[in-house]
Order: sequence, then C-alpha cells, then structure tokens
Amino acid sequence: MAAEKQEVYSNVESMSQKLFEINDFIHDNPETGNQEFKAVELLTKTLEDNGFTVERGVAGLKTAFVATYVHKGGGPTIGFLAEYDALDKLGHGCGHSIIGTAGIGAGIALSKSLGDTPATIIVYGTPAEETTSGKLPMVAAGLFDKLDVALMTHPGDRTTVGSKSLALNLVDFVFEGKASHAAASPEKGISALDGVMMLFNGVEYLREHVRSDTRIHGIVTDGGAAANIVPERAAARFYVRGADRNYLNGVVERVYNVARGAALATGTKVTIKEIKAYDNKVLVESLNNVLLENAKAVGATQILPPPESTGSTDFGSVTFRVPGAELGIAFVPVGTPGHSKDFVAAGTTETGHAALITATKTLAGTGYDLITKPELLKQVKADFKALSASK
Repeated sequence: MAAEKQEVYSNVESMSQKLFEINDFIHDNPETGNQEFKAVELLTKTLEDNGFTVERGVAGLKTAFVATYVHKGGGPTIGFLAEYDALDKLGHGCGHSIIGTAGIGAGIALSKSLGDTPATIIVYGTPAEETTSGKLPMVAAGLFDKLDVALMTHPGDRTTVGSKSLALNLVDFVFEGKASHAAASPEKGISALDGVMMLFNGVEYLREHVRSDTRIHGIVTDGGAAANIVPERAAARFYVRGADRNYLNGVVERVYNVARGAALATGTKVTIKEIKAYDNKVLVESLNNVLLENAKAVGATQILPPPESTGSTDFGSVTFRVPGAELGIAFVPVGTPGHSKDFVAAGTTETGHAALITATKTLAGTGYDLITKPELLKQVKADFKALSASK
C-alpha cells in the first residue's frame, strides 16, 4: 500500500475522537429537514478549521453548504456528500449523524494526504433528505456538475455496494366539485370525493398493466368537511415509483390520465401538482468495485449483497448527473429495519463508532485511488458515459 494512502487512514485514526464527538452531538441534538442549524454550524466550522472554504445557504437552502479544498491548483474533483437531518419524533433512525460525520471526515483526511498530487475536494452539506430532498434544488443549481465522482455512505444492516433505488414522483391531486346538502338536495352537488375515489379505483386497475418494479401508493389527504355535505373539495397524495426513470415517466403520465378521467367522469375539476421527483441510482460497476475493495481493506464487517427490496433517495438524481456510489456500512444486526428505535440506539454505540471510522476510511481511500490512478478514473467516467447513453 502506498505510504500516502496509509497516511489517509492514519489521518482518520488521529481525528477519530473528534469524529465521535461530532457524530454524538448531531445524534443527541436531532433536527428535522431544513432546520439542521446546529449540525451545520458544527460541520462547517470543522471544515473551515481544516482549510476548507465554505459557502453556506446554497441553492436557496438555509442549511445546505458547499465546502471546497483546492490542492496544488486543483485536479480531479471528488465530492463527499453529508446528510444530517433526523426523523420527526424519532431522531436519527436512519443514521444520518454517521453520514454527515463520515462525509466531512473523509474530505478532511484526504485533503491532508495528497502530497504533490493536484486535486480538488468538495464536501456537500445536503439537508432534508427525509422530507423535501435538499439534493434536488442543489442538482437543479448545477452544484454537482463540477465533480468527477460523488461518494457517500449510509448505515444499515450490512456492508454493501450497488444498492438500487427507485425513481420517484410525489404528486398531489386536488379535486373540486360543488357543495350541497347531502340528504335534502344531493342532486345539486358535485362530489369532489367521488373524483378521488375514482382515482384510487383507476390506479388499482392500472397496477395490472405496469412492470413489477412499479410502486403506486397513496392516501386521501382531504375527504370533505362533513358527511352531510357533498364534498366541494377532496384531495389525495400519491407516490409513484419505479426502477427506471424513463419507464416511470410513462407510468406517471398514465396516472395523471386516470386522474383526468376521474374528473371527467364525475364532473369535477382536478389540479395535479408534482411535489418532487427524483431519479433511480445509476450504478457504475467499476466505481462500486473500488469502493467495496477499500471497505474490505479497512476491515469492514457483515459484507453482503445489497437487499432485494429498496426505497428511494435523492442521491439518485446526483448519480444521473455525475458518476456516484454509496457505501452501505453495517452498524446494526442483519435484518434490523431502518427508521427504527434500534437504529437510533446504535448511533452512538461502540459499534456505531466503529462503523463511522470504517466508512470514513473507505470513502477517503476510494477518493485517494480515484485521484492518484488516472486510468481508474478514466474507466469510471467511461462506464458512466456508456450507462448514460443507454438511459
């Protein structure tokens, strides 16, 4: 192993106590999406103390930041993504305190181990992953476009790479009708709730004719004011998900047509409002391979294939723009569900701390390889380009 790469790991070890303190502070002071002011203050101060130039409030988000370190005039640009929002009423049930701490730790450790090799390291503070998905406006603002590669970690029940994610559209459907007395003069009313109910029925029929990876699930968010009033307004919220963004776009349009048909059939009007949309992860095998090899090299445990079932993440939209990879890092027993009290409890344990150090070393070591091995970076970018051409 190159002495410089061993230095990367040594730098992580030397700052381990500081990383534990940062992780534990964020964990014990949980803040929900777009309110992560304490976490951001601590993370950005640590980066500035280690020579990074920090821009706060990027992409119109109060708790987003971009921290940049340019070495020897710059060279390959490696990004580390930090998350730090907690779940409402649960706390850090998704391990984001570890994600945020590992992201800055990897950036700092790598910045101190570059020798004479030109490089640029950028740490991105990406808020509100659990709610409004802060990476989306950051993607729209082009903040990730300067990267050669984007890296991040996510705690879970296994150490793994290549975990898929589902593209997602979150949509509100609002139906408008005409109020009337539901008993005395129902014929004078137009039920907005009828529109919503027909939307749900139409979606049920649609399920038979979409690919098996498609997920369509919704709730009624407004069912009317009272049972004796023909509902003048009714609304529903749906998630539409799928493994492939291009295919999912067609499914989303079919769902929209179901809503339009429901409005036509019931004499109501429907307004369709997309709340957010993000893409499935683009999985670059060559990048995932080097990430996993680095995890093995630093003693990662519970190395397993990625789980079959999956959800959605706004990191997918980053990987649509630049090559990106996510390291799943084990910190709970296999089978432990995310968004659980067990995840919260593990965040500051010895096992959680060990996972933090392993993830930080893996990310930093992978960044080192990409910077110092031009052929590797060239291969990763070529593989990404080929995948992008086939999308």
